[in-house]
Amino acid sequence: MGKRILVVGAGGLIGSEAASALEASGHEIIRASRSTGEQVDLTDPTSIEALFARIGDVDAVVATTGVVPFKPLDELTLEDFRDGIADKALGQIGLVTIATPHVRDGGSFTLTSGVLSREPIETGAVASAANGALDSFAIAAAAGLPRGIRINTVSPSVIAEATGYHSSFPGFPQTPVSEAARAIVRSVDGVETGQVFSV
Repeated sequence: MGKRILVVGAGGLIGSEAASALEASGHEIIRASRSTGEQVDLTDPTSIEALFARIGDVDAVVATTGVVPFKPLDELTLEDFRDGIADKALGQIGLVTIATPHVRDGGSFTLTSGVLSREPIETGAVASAANGALDSFAIAAAAGLPRGIRINTVSPSVIAEATGYHSSFPGFPQTPVSEAARAIVRSVDGVETGQVFSV
């Protein structure tokens, strides 16, 4: 029986591919983003609450969102760190905290971090901090979520189709977006929790 799944960030590269892969598996997909589908701003708790007031309960929530600045460390300000962590890490964490009552028993959350939580690049300090926070949060939250709800993060390398980022990741393996989507399907349809799926 198919699940009712909210995909936040469905207008983006990974989110769009994940939504299509989950739909192909027989699930009902609710697509949401800042500008398309069910509109939501994860940095605004009232926007998240309004989203669930509209859509009701779901079996799974997938988040593939977050914008961070890419600058050399000596050009980054504390405000850059605040903005990037608020958008990528706290946005997804806030989604979990607000959405938990709306996720059915035995449901799941899948968050999206990235390779910079474990490997550095010259301009990636904010992304590293945000991604590391997401990975650590999922490990901890897995022990505390109620009613058998699972949580994992998917942590891809630079996406092969995101060619604008390749020059910032010299020598890094590139992850096809289909592989990132496959890992999201694994998180949603599998049984694991508290895991970081590196792809």
